[in-house]
Amino acid sequence: MRSTVARILKVNHGGEHGASRIYAAQIAAARWRCSDLVPELAELLAHERRHEQTFLDLMPSRAARPCRLMPLWALGGLALGLMTGLLGRTGVFVCTEAVERTVHRHLDHQLGWLAADPARADPELSAAIAGIQAEEEGHLTWAADRRPRQTPLTRALYASVAATVEALVWLSTQGESGRLSREMAGSAQPH
Repeated sequence: MRSTVARILKVNHGGEHGASRIYAAQIAAARWRCSDLVPELAELLAHERRHEQTFLDLMPSRAARPCRLMPLWALGGLALGLMTGLLGRTGVFVCTEAVERTVHRHLDHQLGWLAADPARADPELSAAIAGIQAEEEGHLTWAADRRPRQTPLTRALYASVAATVEALVWLSTQGESGRLSREMAGSAQPH
């Protein structure tokens, strides 16, 4: 159980690190492509930095350490943010929607796993994940409500961003993300 909690913290911290880099790069590109989005993107960036710090603060008492792949999270986030930011509004909204939907699913599994067995209950961690998930849901709504209708290009961009996030999650958990998701999803089901 302790190693699962450590993996949850590791991948969540890495993900928030990557998300911070996405928004920072999008802000840089948006100054040129869609400057009216900069204030909203700056607010989303502040949320992600706070989420990153929250997971970092929860690590020591749970014998967790930051992911060894933090540079990859940073590079992946910068690349996604710059690429989608240069595409303009559509790129920003599609990227945010894809990232947040992917993350939301992982957070659902984590909350279900933590709640499924009283022996692994961690009210502080569960409350942190639930609070962050609620804020991330706001990011998802912000993007989904503004994204233009889907086209083959936006569907391809969405799939590429979601696949990149999934690949980083997989790498950060040393390939255990699939097993971890199945374990979490399975333990969240009533027996």
